[in-house]
Amino acid sequence: MTAREKLLECGISPSVQRLAVLDYLLNHRTHPTADEIYLALCDEIPTLSKTTVYNTLKLFVDNGVALMLTINERNVHFDGDVSLHAHFYCKRCGHLYDMPYSGKHPSKSRMQTMEGHTVEEVHQYYKGICRSCLQED
Repeated sequence: MTAREKLLECGISPSVQRLAVLDYLLNHRTHPTADEIYLALCDEIPTLSKTTVYNTLKLFVDNGVALMLTINERNVHFDGDVSLHAHFYCKRCGHLYDMPYSGKHPSKSRMQTMEGHTVEEVHQYYKGICRSCLQED
């Protein structure tokens, strides 16, 4: 699915800036921060502002186009892959990796009735030292 198709499917009008941000998320599986996205795109789109990137990411998160990952208190990362999966954060190098989700994903009806609460998101994070950093030791 293209970035344009994804935005239209989610009811978002595809502007040049929105398409560029989503295309970046879909093609760079590095879980970038908003600042990293801005720096990657600002030469290509000179009229792009950091505010536009932040607002676009918020719009994407609010409409299920992207995930907002708050793994530590310093940085918020974004992920264009909204499928159910976990993340591993390396405390040494700061890289964020996709991992398989190890828990059983509750059905939609089960999620709506978990002890009377409505669950809209499920997150699973691991923190430690990645294999690349361990090999450097």
